[in-house]
Amino acid sequence: MDSNAQFVEWAVVRSDIGPLFLAATGQGLVSVVFHADEPVRARAVRALAARFATEPTLAAPGGPGLLEEPIRQIEAYFDGSLRAFTLPLDWSLSSGFNRQVLQELASAVPYGTVVGYGDLARRVGRPGAAQAVGAAMGSNPLPVVVPCHRVVESHGGLGGFGGGLETKRDLLALEGVLPSPLF
Repeated sequence: MDSNAQFVEWAVVRSDIGPLFLAATGQGLVSVVFHADEPVRARAVRALAARFATEPTLAAPGGPGLLEEPIRQIEAYFDGSLRAFTLPLDWSLSSGFNRQVLQELASAVPYGTVVGYGDLARRVGRPGAAQAVGAAMGSNPLPVVVPCHRVVESHGGLGGFGGGLETKRDLLALEGVLPSPLF
């Protein structure tokens, strides 16, 4: 095994927005992937294997492991009892400007609030970089936990979302920002 390889554990968790693929290293939660059906899960495992030079291991159900606390917090978020994640995060799948924007988002945009792409660009010292902030949101390896669903257009539109706009609406409704869908 490569001397830079590290242990990676993964699991798929049911949620109100569909199955979520979660992966963690010894550094912390490293990946969250929406709509984790079999093909999506297989792609995520292959990408992590290539990035970390090791075959990710399926977490033992209900057992202690790297994902025990992330799974507990994700479940608590969806049942409405958790408003702030307190997990160690492994930022190795993000770098540069994208990482800077995502870290600002994670630390400064709390549950139940939203921020505009342009405002987030200003917060990281790059006024005028709203489109680059949008690209950073699209590259987010830790959606839900690093809440890219809370970033919206300045004129009130939802903007884009890697998990689909219905998922973004559902997450914002869960947090009380939007009304819950009627159907």
